[in-house]
Amino acid sequence: MLQPNLPKPASYDRIKDERLHRQQCLAAGLRLFAYYGFDEGVAGHITARDPELTDHFWVNPFGMYFGHIRVSDLLLVNHQGEVVQGDRPVNAAAFAIHSQIHQARPDIVAAAHSHSIYGKAWATQGRLLEPLTQDACSFYQDHVVFEDYTGVVLDPSEGWRIAQTLGNCKAAILCNHGLLTVGQTVEAAVWWFIAMERACQVQLLAEAAGNPMQIAPEVAQLTQSQIGTPYMGWFSFQSEYERIVSLQPDLLN
Repeated sequence: MLQPNLPKPASYDRIKDERLHRQQCLAAGLRLFAYYGFDEGVAGHITARDPELTDHFWVNPFGMYFGHIRVSDLLLVNHQGEVVQGDRPVNAAAFAIHSQIHQARPDIVAAAHSHSIYGKAWATQGRLLEPLTQDACSFYQDHVVFEDYTGVVLDPSEGWRIAQTLGNCKAAILCNHGLLTVGQTVEAAVWWFIAMERACQVQLLAEAAGNPMQIAPEVAQLTQSQIGTPYMGWFSFQSEYERIVSLQPDLLN
């Protein structure tokens, strides 16, 4: 049960207000990816389902530096890969992956993927993260490994296979590729990516240092139910949003 004084996600009477909120969170998420060094050239994308045109999603333009993206730069793309709003190209991999995930998971609003350093390093291991820390327990029994790396994802059929492997989980480790997270809000999807990247970093460090001790399964499951919920994903993002908007307010333009 939430404490009575904790903030709650806003509800909107007007579609345009909800759309703007998702766009602002999306632009903030992309700026945070640049801030934390999750960008890698033209690779990586975050998408947010449109609240009215639910078979359309907003996404960052292909080839534009995450750290420069503003709300006004975002593209609206339909599930046929057509840019409905915006004047820049869409990343073909973003369409191939995200269109299939959004279709397979009507419960989610957003998906995030990038080629972050520790996520890529852990993705070479071909195994799930272990419950080594309280924070890593967010993903306990709530993430999968997608083993079928076949090159750059340009065919929606591979995006469909990723979506099927993801199932009802909130995250996937794409072998030899990187991390993918989803959320019922843009805020949660972005926060889970940040948290998963850090969990990968910690496990790599812990295993390099010795033989880390795992949290007992029943405690890991309890912890997951405490900090791995959609609300906690949303809530954990709030301070990150405040930070990046304070540092880079132009993202809201």
